[in-house]
Amino acid sequence: MTLDDLKASFSLMGSWEERYGLIIDLGRQLEPLPQDAYVEANKVRGCMSQVWMISQTQPDGRIVIRGDSDAHIVKGLIAVLLMVYSGKTPQEIGQIDIKSLFAELGLEQHISANRRNGFYAMVERVGQMAESS
Repeated sequence: MTLDDLKASFSLMGSWEERYGLIIDLGRQLEPLPQDAYVEANKVRGCMSQVWMISQTQPDGRIVIRGDSDAHIVKGLIAVLLMVYSGKTPQEIGQIDIKSLFAELGLEQHISANRRNGFYAMVERVGQMAESS
């Protein structure tokens, strides 16, 4: 699913329960991380749940990002982040206005403050990955 597909699906759904269901389904579709990725160095600080993120820079400079969490909704938020950031160059990552996109999807108003803070901690981690690539 692409970000445009997600926006279209959200616009067709009447309730936030349906949207949460879609987000959780997206999280279930994430490719598992390799076992050796579940280490302290890959943990995202600032999240209430356990979150791990890794990246790999491709020969063309694009960054492939992967992630996992022990919480279903957070895994779904990781999937949304990957739609936005993975496969982009560090320059493209730096130009993304994630707060506007988050608000456009309605997530700003419909997830808890703790989850929102965790989401932005993941965004910050993506920025660090882009800077160090």
